[in-house]
Amino acid sequence: MNTKKLFTILFAFFVVMTFASDDLFAKSYRFSGGPSGGTFQYYASAISTLAKKEKINVLASSSGGAIENIRTTNTGKSSFSVTYSGHVYAASNGKLKNDENVYSDVLAVSFLYGAPAQLVVKKKSGITSAKELADKRVGVGNAGSGAAANAEIFFTKLGIWDKMGRENLGYRAAADAFKNGQLDAFWVFVGYPNASVLEAALQNDVTLLDTYKAGEEAGLFEAYPYFAKVTIPANTYNGQTEPVNTFQDAALWVANKDVPADVVYNLLKTVYSEAGLKYMVEVHKSAKAMTIESGVNGIVTPLHPGAEKFWKEMGVLK
Repeated sequence: MNTKKLFTILFAFFVVMTFASDDLFAKSYRFSGGPSGGTFQYYASAISTLAKKEKINVLASSSGGAIENIRTTNTGKSSFSVTYSGHVYAASNGKLKNDENVYSDVLAVSFLYGAPAQLVVKKKSGITSAKELADKRVGVGNAGSGAAANAEIFFTKLGIWDKMGRENLGYRAAADAFKNGQLDAFWVFVGYPNASVLEAALQNDVTLLDTYKAGEEAGLFEAYPYFAKVTIPANTYNGQTEPVNTFQDAALWVANKDVPADVVYNLLKTVYSEAGLKYMVEVHKSAKAMTIESGVNGIVTPLHPGAEKFWKEMGVLK
């Protein structure tokens, strides 16, 4: 073989490999989680790691939380994110708080875990009902977070949102303020047991209030049909000797409508494989709720085409 012919063959091979490499790695998909150290961020990071097995370049990114994630996913700034089913429902109907925009490009991929409301007070306060917090100082979650948005929905329905001394604090900061007497109560909207509530219950005698009964009496569940009843078992927290009824929203994996269907489908196949689910639980115990059978739990808005194909193949959808 002469030198010229060899050069031509090597050059052609180089071009093919270059473009193949570009096809494989050129497209990156941003996955927005939440604040650093939060549950959303664990899921974004875990799925991003599993994506490597499919040679899909998914980059986990922190964010302000559920509401911000809906906005960035709708614009395509984020390809994927974690958010709450209720917020997707509200956003798709132009009913986000102080935001009448319709976010119709955010499509559901799968259920991740249930996020129940947990409202903590000190036993010595004598508070037995959420309505008694009307003139109290309450930690309601970070501004812009799903926890804060759901707190506003709940307490507004009870008629006391504008009567409380509200503090926009993250869970750990709220637990510290509660311990130091700077808060009378704090609210978390996340899987149980939650580290901040565990800490508060070890340092104080606490009571978890029944938010389901309060919500039911106020007509919360007729107005917001995506909320579901859940019971926090007795002894989940120190001194909590009785089960507590509350309500939860579903934390969902969502995608922008323009993410290719085969990308979503292949990611679901990887994440919902036996090895994938085992890894998810290793990253965060709340992922025990992730099963094939629970794959579309709590989803009340349209599915991404790639997700629809996967869940139909799994027999979850008809």
